[in-house]
Amino acid sequence: MSLALSSRHGCVLQSEIRNMSIECSRIGGINLSQGVCDTPISPVVVQGASESIARGLNTYTHYAGLFQLREAIAEKQKKYSGMECDPEQEIIVSAGATGALYCSFQALLDPGDEVIVFEPYYGYHISTLHAAEAVPVYVQLDPPGWTFAIEDLERVVTPKTRGIILNTPANPSGKVFSPSELTLIADFAERYDLFVFTDEIYEHFIYTGHEHRSFATLPGMKERTITISGASKTFSVTGWRIGYAICDARWAKTIGYFNDLVYVCAPAPLQAGVAKGMRELGEDYYLGLAREYETKRDRFCQALSRAGLPPYIPDGSYYVLADVSCVPGSTGKERAMHILHTTGVASVPGSAFYQDGKGESIVRFCFAKEDAILDEACSRLQILG
Repeated sequence: MSLALSSRHGCVLQSEIRNMSIECSRIGGINLSQGVCDTPISPVVVQGASESIARGLNTYTHYAGLFQLREAIAEKQKKYSGMECDPEQEIIVSAGATGALYCSFQALLDPGDEVIVFEPYYGYHISTLHAAEAVPVYVQLDPPGWTFAIEDLERVVTPKTRGIILNTPANPSGKVFSPSELTLIADFAERYDLFVFTDEIYEHFIYTGHEHRSFATLPGMKERTITISGASKTFSVTGWRIGYAICDARWAKTIGYFNDLVYVCAPAPLQAGVAKGMRELGEDYYLGLAREYETKRDRFCQALSRAGLPPYIPDGSYYVLADVSCVPGSTGKERAMHILHTTGVASVPGSAFYQDGKGESIVRFCFAKEDAILDEACSRLQILG
């Protein structure tokens, strides 16, 4: 017998996002590829973490997270989405939203179970499904509005279908699913008795004319919805790894046990910092965040248009897909590399968000940058125009 990697190793190959980040760093460029969100952190959140370290909150927490954070999450959900959840039994704090999703898949999916995914998709959703030995099946959203029809869902459902992933606001498209679309998905999930795994990490990055509705608040959806979110984007603390899953107590307990097995707990003082932020940063903070990022979106999309890279204007999140069919190259990767080496601005090839060779004429940019850096990126892109 020869030594070899496991059959699962393919699901953890380095993502195209990180590949582009590495190349950007190598040439000293501006990284608009990875969603690192390097805007300033609120002093309230920093104070909460530092005070907790000083007073000795540096050991393991309960596997489901600090109760003060779970209470803060429950209060925030009720206030901003109308969702009622029990902090004792229905919330699991994990190592980022990715950790919460991983533990949810491990708890609720068996090998061979199929899960419907809308594309363009976030690559980590696919990798995490593969890690659970589940099978993604794809429904393509049609630009420019990234729309779908019920027939698209009916076409892919099989007796093996166990769930559906709903990312709203979406990465990479910035799509915010409309009330009518959410109702369509809810009816579909009920008809086929499916779990709905929702990634709502960008819930506060919502722009004029759009509104985020948490899927679990739809009639009859709470028991089948696993709501995934976290603090990484809202508080600009992507490296803190504080995420959570909210779901019916029947599912939460086992999700928590997997969380204990894989992560033990999220960092204790950082949990406390996030709890303080959730309790003390009110509606003005979240509305200000949306206004700030809408301004960034508009400024960056105007720059893309001037550069000859027509953008698909996002409804939410802090990403934008742009049409780069006029850029030299035959693949998305070649076009993204041309943009990087010509302008010093990194993006992600659209093929990273599709299967079967699609997305070669688009790239994704992240505009979650301080204004000076974003303005410099806008200026550099004009070389292409």
